[in-house]
Amino acid sequence: MNAQELWNKYKKINPSIGDDIDAWQFGAEADLLAKLVLEGTKTATASAYDLYAVDNDPLPEVGSYDVILDGQEQAVCIIKIIKVSIVPFKDVSAEHAWKEGEGDKSLDYWRDVHQKFFTQCFDECDLTFTTDSRIVLEEFQVVYPTV
Repeated sequence: MNAQELWNKYKKINPSIGDDIDAWQFGAEADLLAKLVLEGTKTATASAYDLYAVDNDPLPEVGSYDVILDGQEQAVCIIKIIKVSIVPFKDVSAEHAWKEGEGDKSLDYWRDVHQKFFTQCFDECDLTFTTDSRIVLEEFQVVYPTV
């Protein structure tokens, strides 16, 4: 099922979501991370603040809805953003790392994986990633799964 089809189904239940669809997949291991979202293991994500400006994308907003896609660009579920905060990379908490649900859910694991990922993304944009780089932290809940 594509994003538009899933959105249209959910819109019949919740017409207040409107017509604007924001559909995306996780930057690394899209299939695994989408599965973790559906299982309820992954209830948070992180992105680099500086890359929103590079891509001219708006920051996520509390109360907005997004379609999560798998690695084949198929819709997996719709999430609702329930919390957004911006902190330096070095200040991301163990609680947030746990909510991301990846690896062993530890802060050490989170920092290792995300530092590598953000460094690569920054390098591709001719930017320099540091532990002071701002990170956009989102918490979400699944409001409409495809299963």
